Amino acid sequence: MTFRFLGTGTSVGVPQIGCACPVCTSSDPRDRRRRCGAYVTAGDAAFLIDTPPEMRLACVEYGIRKVDAVVLTHAHMDHVAGFDDVRRFNTINGERVPVAPDDPLYRGLPYRIVGKPMTCYAAAATIRQMQTIFPYIGTAGGAQGLYRPQIEFADNAAPFAIGTVRVEAFAVEHGFPCCGYLLADAATGGRLGYVSDCHEIPDSAVERLNGVDVMVLNCLRERPHPTHLTLARARAYLARIAPKRAYLIHMCHDLTHEAWLAKLAGTNIEPAYDGLELKL
Repeated sequence: MTFRFLGTGTSVGVPQIGCACPVCTSSDPRDRRRRCGAYVTAGDAAFLIDTPPEMRLACVEYGIRKVDAVVLTHAHMDHVAGFDDVRRFNTINGERVPVAPDDPLYRGLPYRIVGKPMTCYAAAATIRQMQTIFPYIGTAGGAQGLYRPQIEFADNAAPFAIGTVRVEAFAVEHGFPCCGYLLADAATGGRLGYVSDCHEIPDSAVERLNGVDVMVLNCLRERPHPTHLTLARARAYLARIAPKRAYLIHMCHDLTHEAWLAKLAGTNIEPAYDGLELKL
């Protein structure tokens, strides 16, 4: 299983609009933090975790051409605003159908592409919210050959598989319907926990995550916040989960990447950065 961070920043991104702080003006590329999302591949399968606003830019930068499914943590806009761009993968996965010049759908080419629908897994509340935010989404695509995301929503209440990866959702407290995920690759045995947004993780989830190879956990800053973990609270959860290694995400502009590294020196915890790729 390969896991790539598409974004590691908080909801407003880093640099923030109109900010001239040392982080927002940093020349270190690791201090440029898109909104949180991830890309997972295992064998012949590939899927996205969340579709943040800059998803298209990340996919172009990292050469992502294959997506078979989408997995959502929750429907806050910093995690779903790029959902419309999933339609491009419907097209890439689709098939060519011959089109004659007298066909109303003729666009100057002897064929048109019929997109292939894909599954989006999410909690029931998130699915309802997505259908409100994007009411035009369905499995059939748009009329007159116009592109629309072709999505079949699936409840994530029970574990599901994408290729060789078993995906298990668990609820976390974020002041809004939200979940984290445990990914387990049957081919390699690698296990990764992913919690992008929360201020509390239930004991049952902590126990389920215990001993994972990699734990990805939100850590907004050192100062308190009502819906996100601080560094102290993130470290407390990581001490209980006891992963082999851990990466912090959803970071704001309080600290540079180098400052995070200094604070975490001597631990198995690191700040993640956009584009970082892990092999499990």
